[in-house]
Amino acid sequence: MAEARPFTSVLVTNRGEIARRVIRAVREAGLRSIAVYSDADAGAAHVRDADAAVHIGPTPAVASYLSIEAIMRAAHRCGAEAIHPGYGFLSERADFARAVADAGLVFIGPSARVMDAMGRKDHARAIAERAGVPVTEQYDAAAVPPAAYPVIVKAAAGGGGKGMRIVSTPAALEDALAAARREAAAAFGDDTLLVERYVEAGRHVEAQVIGDHHGSVLHLFERDCSVQRRHQKVIEEAPAPTISAAVRTQLLESSVALCREVGYVSAGTVEFLVSGEEIAFLEMNTRLQVEHPVTELVTGLDLVRLQLLVAAGEPLPLTQAEVMCTGHAFEARIYAEDPYAGFLPQAGRAHLVHWPADVRVDAALESGQEVTTAYDPMLGKIVVHGADRESARHALVAALDDTAVLGLTTNTGFVRELAASRAYADAQVHTGWLDSDPAAHDLLQAPSPPAGTAEIAARAWAARRVVVGDEPFGAADGWRLGGAPAELMVELVSGGEEISVALDRPIDDIAVAAVADAHAVTVAVHGQQWTYHRPDPMRPRAAATTADADVVSPMPGTVLAVNVADGARVAAGAVLGVVEAMKMELALTAPYDGTVTQVTVTVGEQVPLGQVLFRVDPDAALPVEGP
Repeated sequence: MAEARPFTSVLVTNRGEIARRVIRAVREAGLRSIAVYSDADAGAAHVRDADAAVHIGPTPAVASYLSIEAIMRAAHRCGAEAIHPGYGFLSERADFARAVADAGLVFIGPSARVMDAMGRKDHARAIAERAGVPVTEQYDAAAVPPAAYPVIVKAAAGGGGKGMRIVSTPAALEDALAAARREAAAAFGDDTLLVERYVEAGRHVEAQVIGDHHGSVLHLFERDCSVQRRHQKVIEEAPAPTISAAVRTQLLESSVALCREVGYVSAGTVEFLVSGEEIAFLEMNTRLQVEHPVTELVTGLDLVRLQLLVAAGEPLPLTQAEVMCTGHAFEARIYAEDPYAGFLPQAGRAHLVHWPADVRVDAALESGQEVTTAYDPMLGKIVVHGADRESARHALVAALDDTAVLGLTTNTGFVRELAASRAYADAQVHTGWLDSDPAAHDLLQAPSPPAGTAEIAARAWAARRVVVGDEPFGAADGWRLGGAPAELMVELVSGGEEISVALDRPIDDIAVAAVADAHAVTVAVHGQQWTYHRPDPMRPRAAATTADADVVSPMPGTVLAVNVADGARVAAGAVLGVVEAMKMELALTAPYDGTVTQVTVTVGEQVPLGQVLFRVDPDAALPVEGP
């Protein structure tokens, strides 16, 4: 068991919003907070928040936030007495917890022994069965019965959707296993897989638990995290809206029993798949979860403060009977990703960032900040509470309306529409809903600008010119619409179409944020954003081409594979190469039958969003080769 004793300083070995969240709790507890940072984060908000900060290495996470050696050197250099890992990075690495304990420091989390046991899905499943926790059927990957499909393939060594595939037919299993092994090996250094029965239309419900060194284990009720993309959560809520009292009791009691079986100490989460009155154990997360704020809002408890107390050897300050669940809470995750292009990660400069007032916002993104694909694409979390589910949901929609990140593609508008949708209002969603349900189809289509958006863009551009004259690039200027309309005509270009806008009337019924320079304006409405450009008088209007020969990178990333060479003849849909970012692989395919006339990259090359990687010219008269 991890050693527990009082401490006066805490090294927070993470970045972004979770580092800020932990640092805040550490300081409120009267302890000294110490941040760590990579080259990319030298000026980051979490560094400014802390009482002290230590540089740990270059930008790549493997040499900084994922380096146990770098973290331990930093701990000794700053004299930290305890370490809080946050979530992600090293938070579930048993060898990290062991290194902290071996160095005579306090690890704020479970012991390395427990992390070894519960951090792997195969070990955790065996312990769950021993504790009487319900599990689904498991199969040998080499002998899955035809009647077992659909099945789910999962990486044994980790979570976050990495190494996970849903397989519907026997014919698809071999390719799914190969892809899952590659992902698992890249993400966790271990390609061991599990194959289990997949519960279709199931809901993801998880119990928040916490234990101390005195034998007390409490549940802090449950959360529903059923809305997911790429097996990663989008909106979470507490309590779960559709489960029966009997299911809730079984789920919570099973979670406590599992923790007692393994001797769990600190905060953790036990995840289940729920279908009707059936529950099945998924995994245990031996750390604080991204979605812990919704539990905090419905229970009134500070989970990080409780972690600090437990790590210092104190007993939990309340009993199970004293833990109450009041009202309803939602959390929306804001990601740098394009929901209308397969949720691909995005990068760029956030020229203007506006977070909503009067709700909880856990974020570290600021105006002017550069976002790269070196780290997780989550930018922040918007968390709301209401007396009941519907009032909380309306509060979430309003908060997302008041959120803008300009200059960077995000999922804000998509999440806003999701929260406002009838299916979500009726709690009729499940883990596969976004990927398969017809009701979700419209949410995943890029919307058109609402009426008045072009006028707003024109007014923003006109106001910008008044301030800076002909200076082409100045500081980004964000504003909210108001004041008398200007008396002028402005020409803009959107999607290749020129628009003439007369600024001769006020626009009072639409809340916006905008950022402009002398050549372009970006406008945000209901979380969505559109960019308008000034026409270039020196550029003639080009005729539309019948085909586009360029195959470009849909995200910043690393070239993982190049499958063709110059002169190769390919069929439409043939995989030309693969780009990887955030441990996610994306195949680049030929747009039509033709000949590869140019390959511009090699394996291992870093490419930005939009770089031309291949050129394919139509060549329908020639025979073509398949993938």
